[in-house]
Amino acid sequence: MATDLHRAGGIPQVMKMLLEHDLLHADCITITGQTVGELLKDIPATPRPDQDVIRPWENPMYSSGHLGILKGNLATEGSVAKLTGIKIRKITGPARVYESEEDCLTAILAGKINPGDVLVIRYEGPKGGPGMREMLAPTSAIIGAGLGDSVGLITDGRFSGGTYGMVVGHVAPEAFVGGTIAFVQEGDPITIDADARLLQVHVSDQELAQRRANWQPPQPRYTKGVLAKYAKLVSSSSLGAVTDLNL
Repeated sequence: MATDLHRAGGIPQVMKMLLEHDLLHADCITITGQTVGELLKDIPATPRPDQDVIRPWENPMYSSGHLGILKGNLATEGSVAKLTGIKIRKITGPARVYESEEDCLTAILAGKINPGDVLVIRYEGPKGGPGMREMLAPTSAIIGAGLGDSVGLITDGRFSGGTYGMVVGHVAPEAFVGGTIAFVQEGDPITIDADARLLQVHVSDQELAQRRANWQPPQPRYTKGVLAKYAKLVSSSSLGAVTDLNL
């Protein structure tokens, strides 16, 4: 519980460990007006031995973090997968392609998804969504259908921390700007490999180039108002989906 973390030294203890290993900038100003280094100067460099919530630096629970960056021809700028707790760490299966979260959810609820499928939800990225909508409904429906350990799902949208299974979000470049995810067709074999950090569609470069040449970007979902302005200004999710890169 959060209270257990607090009693064990809390976030200051974690920050001090990161600072000691050169993973924080000590001179960054905090909301108090003091620097990170000044705020943490009296915090011990190692956690107390009488607690087991904050583990010592040299004895982590896992050898790597819970998130992995997957790359490949489907995500040349990268994509994000939560890797802890999944039972199937590699899947290769036929693409089931949907142009929106709603279309995918309808297919799942209609029983049209089979074990081994790799669902593709596109045009939900920073520009396409716009705003990287959270794909919680389709992933919840997958679990409800008993397919959580037997299908994959990739999207240029995002997921919540509660998502389970072989799911990959933040695929970049997104479909709306002509990322490869826009050219995936129904039945294309797709591999998601958590250990190799790979996200690949098994289609030749020549075929992808031909599909790209025949592709037309969709009309934006909003043509005026704040969402239209956001979609026009926002950058790739691989850059944080910020809106001020060109200012």
